Amino acid sequence: MPPTATTISDTPPMSAPATPDDQRIRLINVLPILSIHLVCLGVIFVGWSPLALGVAVALFFIRMFCITAFYHRYFSHRTFRTHRITQFVFAFVGVTAAQRGPAWWAAHHRHHHRHSDHEPDVHSPSLRGLIWSHTGWFLTDKGIQTDWAAVPDWAKYPELRWIEKHHLIGPYFLIAALSLFGYVAGHLWPATHTSAWQMLVWGFGISTTLLYHGTFTINSLAHTVGSRRFQTTDDSRNNWFLALVTLGEGWHNNHHYFPASARQGFYWWEFDPTYYVLRTMQAIGLVWDLRPVPARVYAAALRQSASDAQTRDVAP
Repeated sequence: MPPTATTISDTPPMSAPATPDDQRIRLINVLPILSIHLVCLGVIFVGWSPLALGVAVALFFIRMFCITAFYHRYFSHRTFRTHRITQFVFAFVGVTAAQRGPAWWAAHHRHHHRHSDHEPDVHSPSLRGLIWSHTGWFLTDKGIQTDWAAVPDWAKYPELRWIEKHHLIGPYFLIAALSLFGYVAGHLWPATHTSAWQMLVWGFGISTTLLYHGTFTINSLAHTVGSRRFQTTDDSRNNWFLALVTLGEGWHNNHHYFPASARQGFYWWEFDPTYYVLRTMQAIGLVWDLRPVPARVYAAALRQSASDAQTRDVAP
């Protein structure tokens, strides 16, 4: 008999009152993240090549798409539907980003939306500071655990429970594949001027580190820097630069006002590549039922814009 969300939960609900231990960063949790950053220093010894740089850029955007489209818009918010095989494939590619599994990611993100910028939000910069919201929160014992009770919809899939339990397979697989590719390319095509070590440093170390901080800015900077179209109960902001870095996630105030939409750039001028790719995937049948931005949201935006204009007109 498959376990229920309750029986497989290995941690108290994240909405439980915080304790001092919940904010205690553990060295054992820091070391894996630190080691990936330290790999970047290897560039001093391995140099660079156009091939290594190209692979690093490609892996940054491929994995960023997996995080934004699937970890966030699909697993966290169910903003579209897809096949079970597609669900697993993107979950597996997602774990190569070394941000744990989709259930862990979705559980924490759903908790964030329930309590955004209010206790007990685990990564609010207004509550515990910018650095904590950017990196500190997931380096605690509580931060690295998966609250299965928060994701009962995904707990029923044995393949997702498996990938959650063995999420390190993703980074290990990517490291092995990059090393092999670099070795083969360096020997068969010496004009590429690459090697296994160079491909490891660029394709995994540098690409993953940049991916980390690009993703983390949505927790930190997207709640502190930018504009607010909607008067939400949190500090979410729209930030065009973060939208460029994260393939559309920077329209964070839009998202917090209406998180159920597959689209986060609500207007054509709000750059949202994740949505464009999802539309393409829908056209070929890989995903479907992309949830749109309803007319009432656009009406609310117009009312807010008119109210802001009136406020500016009467200001001394």
